[in-house]
Amino acid sequence: MKKILTVIFILIFSTSAFAKKNKNTWDYPLIEYRGWVIKGSENHYKFQSNLREDKDVLKEFKNNKNTGIISYLLFENDKIVIDVSDIPKKISSGDYIIDGLLPSHSMGKSLVSYVTGHAICEGYIDSINVKLNDWPLIQNTLYEDAVLLDLLNMKGGDQKWVGERRNVGSDNRIKGGKPEENVSVIGLEKVMNKYLKGTEKSKLIYNYSALTTNVIMNYVKFKAGDDWDKLLHKVFNEHVKVKNSVEFQRSNRKYAQTSFVSARYSFYANRYDYLRIAKTMMEDWHNDTCAGKYLKTIYKNRIKKKDNVKQSTDVGLYTKSYGGQIHFDLFGIKKERKILGLSGFAGQQILVDLDNKRIIVVNSLYRNYNWKKIVYKVIKD
Repeated sequence: MKKILTVIFILIFSTSAFAKKNKNTWDYPLIEYRGWVIKGSENHYKFQSNLREDKDVLKEFKNNKNTGIISYLLFENDKIVIDVSDIPKKISSGDYIIDGLLPSHSMGKSLVSYVTGHAICEGYIDSINVKLNDWPLIQNTLYEDAVLLDLLNMKGGDQKWVGERRNVGSDNRIKGGKPEENVSVIGLEKVMNKYLKGTEKSKLIYNYSALTTNVIMNYVKFKAGDDWDKLLHKVFNEHVKVKNSVEFQRSNRKYAQTSFVSARYSFYANRYDYLRIAKTMMEDWHNDTCAGKYLKTIYKNRIKKKDNVKQSTDVGLYTKSYGGQIHFDLFGIKKERKILGLSGFAGQQILVDLDNKRIIVVNSLYRNYNWKKIVYKVIKD
């Protein structure tokens, strides 16, 4: 029965993601959800290029009204070797792209994990093994005694209420909630008070969920306290050294009922700054920095995805394992190859080949492009 439900989910996901004109691929309006803006660094990393043309990539862009692709970057041998973009000024819904900022969608889940690693390195959180029982907001809910590592691995015991195991085709709906009151919109306090008071966790199984990530993010925000902005600045301005401003969103302001400001994982950045973030993560891994040790720890503690259906259209649907909000172990690639997979709705992709020091960054309006040819095949070779 579980496998049947998983197949149904894949069909629904594929149908919506491959729709030629999907009006809801651009995330929530940036202005309504504007949260924490981190300014760019004057000392940002300056890329070198040795560009070549790729007929497969160019083919996808030539037909991008159907494929949806708007940006493709390939980085290898310390240079950008493929750099193609066709970013519109206006999106179908009437929203405008602001300062070249492109939405992460669920790639932001992985960036929340990266910030969590830095929070541990800075001493705000003791380790990935802490329990969240010091946080009043989640008391008397199923998350009260949650272990941070379990949440990082999407094992929150929350499958009766949220996530893909309960709601086929969506990771942001909650049991009893109206469609417009999904967990990324209404904020964490309303979720806990209105829907989850008195709930108890279920068996700890992999359950991909937007709420789980938002719990992690707001726990880090709670532990950082007044240093939350300072922490984000340290990660993206001082450590990554982004060139342009980047930002995390917050919940919709019209749902804010108290002084608590709920963060959400949706992230916005310039296409080159996404590459800067990925490059820094790769360097952390190889230089064995504190953040690099965190990445190695979550890799070591990754879990197998249960009932996963292999779908060669997205790194999130073509991997065997998950750890620390990152997809690992691509099908068809030897197990010893270490590749970080960041995946977002509508075809947002970052793949970091740690062994070959190769990075692919793709941004898109909808996921009709040939992922297996221009992403998977390039990483596999």
